[in-house]
Amino acid sequence: MTQQTAPGRAPEPSLADPCAEREPAGERLRAGGAGRGLDVFLSGQVFMDMIFTGLPGPPPPGTEVVTDGLGSAPGGVANIAVAMSRLGLRVGLAAPFGDDMFGAYLWRTLAEQEGVDLGLSRRVPGWSTPVTVSMAYDSDRAMVTFVKPVPSPLDDLGAPPPDARACFVDVDRPVPPWAAEMRAGGALVFGDLGWDQTGAWPAEVLDRLAHVDVFLPNAAEAMAYTRTASPAEAAEALAGRVPVVVVKRGGDGALAIDARTGERAEVGALPVEALDPTGAGDVFAAGFVFATLAGLPLAERLRFANLCAGLSVRHRSGSLGSPCWGEIAAFGESAEVPDAVLAEYAFVIPFIPDAAGDSVVRAEPTLRTQH
Repeated sequence: MTQQTAPGRAPEPSLADPCAEREPAGERLRAGGAGRGLDVFLSGQVFMDMIFTGLPGPPPPGTEVVTDGLGSAPGGVANIAVAMSRLGLRVGLAAPFGDDMFGAYLWRTLAEQEGVDLGLSRRVPGWSTPVTVSMAYDSDRAMVTFVKPVPSPLDDLGAPPPDARACFVDVDRPVPPWAAEMRAGGALVFGDLGWDQTGAWPAEVLDRLAHVDVFLPNAAEAMAYTRTASPAEAAEALAGRVPVVVVKRGGDGALAIDARTGERAEVGALPVEALDPTGAGDVFAAGFVFATLAGLPLAERLRFANLCAGLSVRHRSGSLGSPCWGEIAAFGESAEVPDAVLAEYAFVIPFIPDAAGDSVVRAEPTLRTQH
């Protein structure tokens, strides 16, 4: 792993842990005796997310829109890595980081503030960190991304994969050999994918599900790949290819099928006001991974994932909007939703660590230089 010092002085992220209760939460999860070094391992690209909020809409051509809302946070694969770590999962990430100012900021934020193991990550000399600008408005968003090809393959770890209970892969590209190796060793393989900008939705992508245990597409992606007309039809089609399929429907909740047991579940979204949906799908996936490793029934796995995603969209700043256990505890004490709705989440209580107070502590989402 090559360490490079970028020219100039990199912004210093606040390194105070916003989720001090993540460690006791993980201990409760592993009370049954999971002795592996990591809970989840994943690889991919980390982006510098610059998020403009409070916009009345997208800027029309030839105009300028002024807003006082701007956050910055780790994005890309870091969205789900941060969300899983905040729930108490021991997370390992293999990713390239540019040797520029943004790369230094992202490395320190993930490793020192968010507790993500970067032992298989690397700093790449001369490579620019990918950047995404997100414009959030009317509970939706538009994005522009700058990215240059990585000099070496993303999935080339340069070492054997770590011992972990699960791994997370992107099936937009072939499932990496290290994931197959981990699966052969007993790890669960969770898979997701992104929007196909070409509009082709090639069938060979679904063939990769033969190497996946849990697949978590959103409704639009699931319907496009299966050529079906509804999320339910898409879930049925995908259930013939993968043991567990979860179709995310945003504000309409999610549905899932466990093809091994025949179990089906459909759960509505958490009824909260959405301010910024950036990264909500990744936060949902992180919640589902935690709930799966906790051994919860399918409906409770969906409900916990919806809870995590719902809490995240109430805040601006992408990955740094993912909830800590303190926020989950605080939500339970609030009167934000009717008691009948809150009662549906009573199964979460045993996982809330004693260290989790009833106040919400958030990470600092904005770049600042030290003077």
